[in-house]
Amino acid sequence: MKDDLGTARREEPRPCRQDSSLLSAQCIVPPSSGRVVIEAIWPQVGCGRFPVKRVAGEELTVQADVFCDGHDEVGALLLFRRRDSEQWQERLMRRQEDDRWEGNFSLPDTGAYIYTVAGWVNHYRTWQKSLQKKHQAGQDVRVEIAIGAKLIRSAAETALGDDAVRLHFLAQTLEQEHNRDRAVELGLDQEIARFIDEHSGRPFLVRYHQEFEVQVDRDKALFSSWYELFPRSCSADPGRHGTFTDVAKLLPDLAELGFDVLYLPPIHPIGTTKRKGKNNAVVAEPGDPGSPWAIGAPVGGHKAVHPELGTLDDFRDLVSQAQRHGIEIALDIAFQCSPDHPYLKSHPEWFLWRPDGTVQHAENPPKKYEDIIPFHFENPNWKELWEELKSVILFWVEQGVRIFRIDNPHTKPLPFWEWLLCEVKKSCPEVLFLSEAFTRHKVMYRLAKLGFSQSYTYFSWRNSKAELTAYVDELVHGEVREFLRPNFWPNTPDILPEPLQYGGRAAFMIRFILAATLSSSYGIYGPVFELCVGEAVEGSEEYLHAEKYEVRAWDRDAPGNIRRLVAQVNRIRRENEALQDTFNVRFHHCTDDNVVFFGKSSRDGSNVILIAVSLDPFRPHQTEVRVPIEDLGIPPGAPYPVHDLLSEEKFIWEGDWNRIELDPAALPARILKIRPRLRKEVDFDYYL
Repeated sequence: MKDDLGTARREEPRPCRQDSSLLSAQCIVPPSSGRVVIEAIWPQVGCGRFPVKRVAGEELTVQADVFCDGHDEVGALLLFRRRDSEQWQERLMRRQEDDRWEGNFSLPDTGAYIYTVAGWVNHYRTWQKSLQKKHQAGQDVRVEIAIGAKLIRSAAETALGDDAVRLHFLAQTLEQEHNRDRAVELGLDQEIARFIDEHSGRPFLVRYHQEFEVQVDRDKALFSSWYELFPRSCSADPGRHGTFTDVAKLLPDLAELGFDVLYLPPIHPIGTTKRKGKNNAVVAEPGDPGSPWAIGAPVGGHKAVHPELGTLDDFRDLVSQAQRHGIEIALDIAFQCSPDHPYLKSHPEWFLWRPDGTVQHAENPPKKYEDIIPFHFENPNWKELWEELKSVILFWVEQGVRIFRIDNPHTKPLPFWEWLLCEVKKSCPEVLFLSEAFTRHKVMYRLAKLGFSQSYTYFSWRNSKAELTAYVDELVHGEVREFLRPNFWPNTPDILPEPLQYGGRAAFMIRFILAATLSSSYGIYGPVFELCVGEAVEGSEEYLHAEKYEVRAWDRDAPGNIRRLVAQVNRIRRENEALQDTFNVRFHHCTDDNVVFFGKSSRDGSNVILIAVSLDPFRPHQTEVRVPIEDLGIPPGAPYPVHDLLSEEKFIWEGDWNRIELDPAALPARILKIRPRLRKEVDFDYYL
């Protein structure tokens, strides 16, 4: 719209009018009038069975095919509301190509929003098309002008206040304009047509039969930097079991490194029956602490803390101190028990008992996990079990935790997760859940559809250029992007991939930079990654002397660490909006198959980052990369400044193809900031 001075006004969402039939439960269109067809609404997940996902502050762009029979024009409306509101709002959609329409609305707050699409036969736009054709053919259009004035008056009948007055004035002006060329110009004015679109009664409006949902999370669901550590290994005194107080002492350093999520494996009492020893030994030696995932002892279970870590008050104090450093504590939730968990005595019906009277422990043949007892979700008292497990999450929410990493969710019933995640978000919408489901694609995707905020991925095993680019394209450009937010981890306590075992320090730098730049959410399993520890059990991806089974002492400043690089990349991520989104990745041409070259830009296009990473940790590489200068507004052959944010080098490139060198002995990557050509002159002094 434009005001009386011709100045463009920002379009605001408008409440739906009561007489537009949009709020009526009996919006039944007579067959003679139900001519508008609405199809192929996008985005939607599972034919609308599941919500799409966004974060607060984003806009949702919706597309649909809207058309009718014959030669009449149609109009399309995007309808939306918060799920907890009965008041629909509307936005006019814009015609694209081939009867495709597009509209968008903002998502300012967390929660659920509902949207759908409506359409109507747009008689005014149809009249405009007829007027233009007749005028161009040199025909008499006096009757057409009268018809147009009548249509405008009809729109005025349903408009309110000043809008109705303006429409009456427009109709009168059109009728009284004696100069036919000026009358036609007025009748064809697109701003007037849009104003009429907004205020016409839209008789016989057709509304799509289905509503869709978008779940809006806080922004940390999209942009976060995770650091995992074992609290028991945080003692400054080798040989002493670490405590929550020891963890708190590390917070300033973790904040300096740029992490905003500190993830702790289970912090509960650990069972002693069938306890695992060092290096996953079947029998524990005296003093072996056991696996934190063997949850439960006589002193308590999932709502208790390990006595050697401290008290519940100590944990709450850790949460509070972390918040003061801009860090959130993420807690591991593993719905399983040690044989010593109080649940086995108070609720034996929650477990599967074998014919010989023993309880079924966890198995993944040929492996046996006799220190872990899974819940039997098919027991007759499953509802009671569900409620108890929900109470575990809500208990830790009460202690200040708002992020949970869920261990092996694919081994529990899918309907359970759909129910639990919904129930928790009802009482605390800001809670986020990370799914640790290294399982089949479809199971992983189903968990994301059911409500998990983020998901581990197969990134750890995508190493070649072809594997990496194909997998990232699948995540960010396919339907998957509407429901799964990836969180890239180059290592975990369970996973030490082969490149990290054999590639040395350079391999750790490569995988770190890829994780932190390809995905806006990433994490590292802390000290061992900083120190480039690559010692594995022979023939496996298991860490040798795994921290899962013993207390370790780490000198995090030991020679060869990559802490400076970690802090630098995290700072670059914070300072560049382009790196705070995953779904803006675009791969670009590069002449070397050992180098991956990709770019990201902010939503407004003002922040552009190009990243080149060598996948070879052993040899230096020179390669030609193609910069998408046409997308940046840079003329062919024109010079433009480039700033390498890793090396701090600044230089001038020309044209689209340019040469770069990557040396794993120094830095195996470049993170290049390029200023788009927003004006003719370029301030080279700023860069040089």
